[in-house]
Amino acid sequence: MKIWGRLSSINVRKVVWAACETGAPFTRTDAGAAFGVVDTPAYRQLNPNALVPTLQHDDLTLWESNVIVRYLAHRFPDAALLPATMAQRFVAEQWMDWQQTTFNRAGREAFIQLIRTPQPQRSETQIAQSVAATMPLLQQLDRHLADHRYMVGDDFSMADIPLGCEMHRWFGLPLAHDLPALPHLQRWFDALRQRPASRGILDLPLT
Repeated sequence: MKIWGRLSSINVRKVVWAACETGAPFTRTDAGAAFGVVDTPAYRQLNPNALVPTLQHDDLTLWESNVIVRYLAHRFPDAALLPATMAQRFVAEQWMDWQQTTFNRAGREAFIQLIRTPQPQRSETQIAQSVAATMPLLQQLDRHLADHRYMVGDDFSMADIPLGCEMHRWFGLPLAHDLPALPHLQRWFDALRQRPASRGILDLPLT
């Protein structure tokens, strides 16, 4: 199994964490941003989007991070990333899609401005808009986790990985100390950081 992508990418971190949870051997090759690679003809044969991550496993090549996490959950059932019932599986899918379509979209600009934009060039307006869009989503997560140990009931699953990576990004921003109390969200995130497979992922500084 081979993973293409740099660990500074939230989407690559999801896939690497999921792969570590399976216990299956894999290699990872830095690609994207300063590492290049993604614009080469050989890489575009694997991923015509010229983005990371890309997974190669046996004769299968996949791109789209949450799809790869789902694949690993199905391909390695002993890792117990796949929820037990069909209903739980679709709840997991729901939260994974929400991470991509709603949570990431709301918070991305604050991350770009505060981490990847030099201070003199930052837009305080864009940061404020991003924070304002994200705060209700953090509160939504906190309410959900008040009644759930993990995103789908009492057991860790594939749904926790994308959302855990998104919260790693938020808790790593300079504005994290200004967040209101989110006790259930914090309890859940602390539990994720205790997982051996998340080491080297949820403890990385943002870049």
